[in-house]
Amino acid sequence: MCRMNPKIDIVFKKLFGSEENSDILLAFINSVLQSPHPITKINLKNPYNISEYLKGKMSILDIKAEDERGRKYDIELQREEQGFFGQRALYYWGKVYTDQIESGGMYSTLNKTIVISLLDFKYFDDTRFYRKTCITDIETKQEYDQLDFLELHFVEMSKFDKDLSLLNSSLDRWVTFLNHAYEYEKNKIPAELASDSSIKKAIEKLDILYFDEKERECYENERKAEWTRSAEIQTAEERGKVEGEIKKTIDTARKMKLKNLPVELIVEITGLSIKEIEEL
Repeated sequence: MCRMNPKIDIVFKKLFGSEENSDILLAFINSVLQSPHPITKINLKNPYNISEYLKGKMSILDIKAEDERGRKYDIELQREEQGFFGQRALYYWGKVYTDQIESGGMYSTLNKTIVISLLDFKYFDDTRFYRKTCITDIETKQEYDQLDFLELHFVEMSKFDKDLSLLNSSLDRWVTFLNHAYEYEKNKIPAELASDSSIKKAIEKLDILYFDEKERECYENERKAEWTRSAEIQTAEERGKVEGEIKKTIDTARKMKLKNLPVELIVEITGLSIKEIEEL
């Protein structure tokens, strides 16, 4: 199996945000855009560097890039659930968009900015795992070239549950890679993924990804934090189930008591003590 999980922040950043892997990032971006005119070149604006990564650990851990047409990209993988992620995505879009112009600069120098958000939690209230949003005319649904400067893509990875045999797009394959790459061996890559040369390369890169001491420490800390979050979520879910069952039992006992049923019968059915029933 691959040693690293690509959804761990530092692994994602090093795999997709390193200069030597810019072709992998290019292929991934094209899979999200699904444009009839794929981008052909991508330049990283904040290439991965462990020192810079550690400095920015408490801020956004995104990947910034620019294509051959000057369009800006902001790519982020977010694992922790956030109720206000929409506002956050718009904020980062605005930051990247406005940072293009210096004081006294010309608005004509502003280029389209595209934000790609990979979410490891469910944010939108439907079953679709992917959506694209942009500025459209509410009445006609028309998109205007004059306003074509905002584009947000959301990929909710936790919603994606397609079997390998049902993958029918490059984005399907990339999300499968992100969700399951650490389960694959580089010499036993599923045919459905190996057919995509960029994903095959990404899995091979992931398998041999080298971490120095600082990177290894950071990776282990992030992995431990992930285990802690998972344990906390599981504990909260189990506690919620128990509390729900207790409430259901008390409600049942209260209804039986209101009907003046024998206390002994209520005890037998609910398992509550006579004292607990009398206090209802």
